[in-house]
Amino acid sequence: MGDTGSGRHLSEVDLDQAAAVFQSVRPRLFGIAYRMLGSSAEAEDLLQDVWMRWQAYDRDTVAEPGAFLATVTTRLAINVLQSARVRRETYVGPWLPEPVDTRDDPHLGAERGEALGFAVLLLLERLTPTERAAYVLREAFDYPYRQIAEIIQASEAAVRQLVSRARKHLASERRAPVSKAEQRRLLGAFVTAARSGDLAALERILAADVVSYSDGGGAVRASRIPVIGAPRVAKYVRAFADRFWAGAEVEWADVNGQAAAVLRRDGEVFTVLTVDASDEGIGQVLWMMNPAKIAAFSAPDAG
Repeated sequence: MGDTGSGRHLSEVDLDQAAAVFQSVRPRLFGIAYRMLGSSAEAEDLLQDVWMRWQAYDRDTVAEPGAFLATVTTRLAINVLQSARVRRETYVGPWLPEPVDTRDDPHLGAERGEALGFAVLLLLERLTPTERAAYVLREAFDYPYRQIAEIIQASEAAVRQLVSRARKHLASERRAPVSKAEQRRLLGAFVTAARSGDLAALERILAADVVSYSDGGGAVRASRIPVIGAPRVAKYVRAFADRFWAGAEVEWADVNGQAAAVLRRDGEVFTVLTVDASDEGIGQVLWMMNPAKIAAFSAPDAG
């Protein structure tokens, strides 16, 4: 009986140590998973799976727990992405990443803010899961190519090629972004013009080829196709100005490392709105309206 108790005590101590190790690297693991999946909820589910595997694993055989856990997280994220493609194809309307309040979750962008902004996360959707993993590990966390090769089970030369290809793809698809201060100014100007339905003011700040994406996920009324071009976007925004902005309260937040407007009506958040801009003006307007994705912003003390 005494042996059983002693054995149980030892296993409890061992489990406490396992939990302490996991918690110490959890912020980085979440950072990897979120950038890979573009979803806070999916990243949390994935980390639960990583913890279960870590709990059951023969941890005495693991020389570097941090590296081991990052490997498990990345490989599971690649698997999730491969199945997520099917789900994204059946998603109602445009799919946008799930916004994360980076003031409440500062460690998300603490190491490096790369691959966290919405414009980049959207572009990462076009990469293969393995390309995305290589890019995230290199650009956001500065992993050596050798270690990335071990994690994704490829040669170092192949990893260098994957990262290079991903960088070129992102560079060709995106203009140089403006400073954070300018992005915040343009967002403020957009909200002011959108609220008043000022067509001329909207057209002045929109890039000629601007795209407006509304992610309602089929749960709320939202445009199910992207709206493209400055005149169309301006008219689209003006068309629903009276109804959309009626009773809306605007709070400013730091979301995914960039300025965003959190819109509430009667205390309930109904939209998280942000823009991506270059020297040519606002190139993307992102309306995140899916209640499941913006639930974290609905708490009274959020923001």
